[in-house]
Amino acid sequence: MGVQQAQVEIREPDGALEAARLLDLESYAILDTPPEACYDAITQLAAEYCGATACTLNFADKTRVWTKSHCGPYVRELPRENSIFELVLTSGGPLVVNDLSDNPEFQNNRVHLRHLRFTALAAVPVFSVEGRILGMLAVFHCEDDTPVTALQVSRLESMAVMVSSRMELEKLRRQDAWMTAPGMLLAPGQMRTWPTPDDLQRAVDERQFVLHYQPEIDLVTRRIVGVEALIRWQHPTRGMVQPHEFIPQAEESGIILPMGDWGMAEACRQIQEWNALDPRNGSLRVFVNLSALQFLREGLADHVESLMLESGIPSHQLGLEMTESGLMTNMNTALDVLGDLRALGVTLLMDDFGTGYSSLSYLHSFPFDVLKIDRSFVGRMAEGEQPLQIVRTIIELARVLNMSVIAEGIETAEQYTLLRQMGCRHGQGYLFARPMPAADMTELLQLPGRILPDRDGPPSLSVLRTA
Repeated sequence: MGVQQAQVEIREPDGALEAARLLDLESYAILDTPPEACYDAITQLAAEYCGATACTLNFADKTRVWTKSHCGPYVRELPRENSIFELVLTSGGPLVVNDLSDNPEFQNNRVHLRHLRFTALAAVPVFSVEGRILGMLAVFHCEDDTPVTALQVSRLESMAVMVSSRMELEKLRRQDAWMTAPGMLLAPGQMRTWPTPDDLQRAVDERQFVLHYQPEIDLVTRRIVGVEALIRWQHPTRGMVQPHEFIPQAEESGIILPMGDWGMAEACRQIQEWNALDPRNGSLRVFVNLSALQFLREGLADHVESLMLESGIPSHQLGLEMTESGLMTNMNTALDVLGDLRALGVTLLMDDFGTGYSSLSYLHSFPFDVLKIDRSFVGRMAEGEQPLQIVRTIIELARVLNMSVIAEGIETAEQYTLLRQMGCRHGQGYLFARPMPAADMTELLQLPGRILPDRDGPPSLSVLRTA
């Protein structure tokens, strides 16, 4: 890692490169936006981890450096000329200044640093997906602070990657919202009318929903260690309907509650059946997704406990997955519910980790056992160092917090290899098996040692390629 003292010559940026950088910056719509909990969490963590007096997240346009988030004393906006950002942009990487008073770059310029009585700093660039520097994440020290170490600068770079990934995610969400807005991709005058609440209620009453199962694999041994239960709609005329076609409407109408209760009960019944088939399946974990409405309602822990008692399954075999957004809706309730569930002994998973970061500063308070790395990050690992660093950071964060990690959406041998090299122990994805009906999953669990064969070696089961 190239940590360096700020002794660089400021040059006029190349016009074409600067124009491209400004276009990148504009595409993220980050400037002059209100404070956001996700970015505030990152600056708070950076300041705490580095033992710094202050931390700022800044972005720079043509003439100014603007502060998006801060922890401690800060200046909202500064001229870009003679700014620290210029040093970061010119050096193209992290920089450390251990003594501002003894550095010629800070003798006559950057007056605000002296005004705020900072004596040392470390700053790392925030990149766009295209690799252009849009801003910086910087920590500032006063005289009594301990200077930043090389390891802390490396962690600071990882946090800057979190900022970049969050910006990219918000950008993609804006694009998706535009593409899926009412009327988009539909014929003129056509409205999205299916399914209605009546359609969904009828499906619940007539038991049209089914669970498919996708195995979770030990990436070292290829042994099946867990199964994720995924809901599908077996519609009498439309055939198999995928979740994205009905889950949003179910959540909006509230029918997600009876639908989710059925899913938990069915998963418990299936665990009981697999245990009866082979007692060695008693080590198998089955994960069920909870919607925000399910998770935040009163009595969830009592409901889960009654299902386990009725089916006779041990608590360690049931896992409950929830998303960051569901947790952050009501922090106090979330902590209470998680505490009650933890007391039951069920496994708790944070699903789609990495897509929100809103809960980053609270993660150590949540009693989670497992973080699931979102498939969007796994799918981009081979595209360059930045997406690879996102996954590496999440794996390291889980290690520090004594949590396990499951990588979702593994589809290629290259992704499989990279994850193992980074120390990710568990994963799931089409490379191993697609979601499948319970009967096919039962067949898969009867493999010797529950170990999946290599795709290139015999024997190969047809269920591994079930659509």
